[in-house]
This record gives sequence, structure tokens and C-alpha cells, in this order.
Amino acid sequence: MASGLRCFRLVHPVFCNSLAAWTRPVSEGMLKTVSGRQNDRGQSMASPAVPIRHFATKKAKAKGKGQLQTRVNLNAALVEDIISLEEVDEEMKSVMEVLKDNFNKTVNIRTSPGSLDHITVVTADGKLALNQIGQISMKSPQLILVNMASFPECTAAAIKAIRESGMNLNPEVEGTLIRVPIPKVTREHREMLVKLAKQNTNKAKDSLRKVRTNAMNKLKKSKDKVSEDTIRLIEKQISQMADDTVAELDRHLAVKTKELLG
Repeated sequence: MASGLRCFRLVHPVFCNSLAAWTRPVSEGMLKTVSGRQNDRGQSMASPAVPIRHFATKKAKAKGKGQLQTRVNLNAALVEDIISLEEVDEEMKSVMEVLKDNFNKTVNIRTSPGSLDHITVVTADGKLALNQIGQISMKSPQLILVNMASFPECTAAAIKAIRESGMNLNPEVEGTLIRVPIPKVTREHREMLVKLAKQNTNKAKDSLRKVRTNAMNKLKKSKDKVSEDTIRLIEKQISQMADDTVAELDRHLAVKTKELLG
């Protein structure tokens, strides 16, 4: 026991010295590291700020493309001396109403007497609506009658107009009485009506383009009297109105297509 204590006393100073020698570099190294970080921080705080340019990624650019552009909302009263935006708006709305009326009368699964009213008949006196020269009635859910007794000379022209109406109708004649059998609602008939609805929508878009073009041409006449910025804003307003109407036309076509195909 005594010899063990004596050995410990001899080893203890050596052990402590070596332990201190072993730990000192680590502590000094840590202090240097911490001191260096503090110095670096001080230097970075003292140095002037450098502007950093952030480049947009492809994902960000794609996201930006989908964002809506700023809309124009001009006061029509302020530019009425240049062009009447209210009249342009009414003309565009009229195109929309014509298409709605066309859909209701001609693009229906169920054919009614009113469906034939719009059919235009070419006569010696000019173009006339079928309901102006013939009496249209519904004899049964499967048969429409057109009585041409008042204008018998127009019977042949009326038959031709009904056949070429795009409604898939095949009229038959008995004297001055035109019998119009209503076709069965088949898948083929539904698809034909969808095709007709698209044709009518494209015609409406053509009419809309004419309204827009006429408005732009009228606006060009005022370029010498009005600033370019004002002209540009009005042009953007008109284009915006036309785009809104096209979107509405497409919405009505989508609804009608869904209705027809079921």
C-alpha cells in the first residue's frame, strides 16, 4: 500500500504536466479560431455592401408568364371625343347575343317550330325569313309542317333552304305543304350539332374581329390630334374588350358542347 502511494506521487506530476501540454494547443487553437471569426466579422461589417444580382430561374420565368397583365379601365366619357367605347361595347355584346339566339334556335337536340324561323329563303323579292312566307306549326313531336299557301311560288326555294340549313333536315312536299320529319337523336346527330355550334362560334368571332378592326381604324384617324400614349391606352382597352368577348364566346360553346354530348 505504501509503495503504491509512493508510485502515485511520482507519476502524478508527470501525468498532470503531460495532460496540460496535450490540452493547451487545443484551447489556444479554439481561442484563435474564435478570435479570427470575431475579427472577420468586424471586417465584414466595416467593408462596404456589394450589390448582389439575383437571376430568375426557368421555373420563376415560367411562373411569370402565367400571370395576368395589368388591365386597362378607361373612363368612356373622357375619350368619347375620340371614340365611343360604349358603342364598341354594344356592338361586341350584340355579337354575343346573336350567337346565344343562334344556339337556342338551331343548335338544339329537340327541334321546335321556332328552330326554322331563322332559315333564310332566297326568293325573287330577295332574301326572306321562312316564317315570313310560310306558316310553321308542330303537328307532332316528330313532325313540323310549313304551309306555303300564301307564297306557293316560293315552295321550292323554301325546301332548298331547309335542306341546306345544316340542321340535318330532309323535308318532303305535298302541294304547298312542306313536311319536315324531325330526326332521331343519335350520337352522330349530336356530333353534327356540336360541329354546327363550332361553326357558328367561328362566325361570331369573325364578326367580332370586324368590330375591333373598325374601331381601330376609327381610332387611327385621331392620331394627329391625340398623344401616342392616349391612343395606345385606347387600343389596349378595345383589344381587352374583344378578348373578354372571345372568352365569353368560348365559354358558351363549351357549355353548349357539354349539353349536346350529354
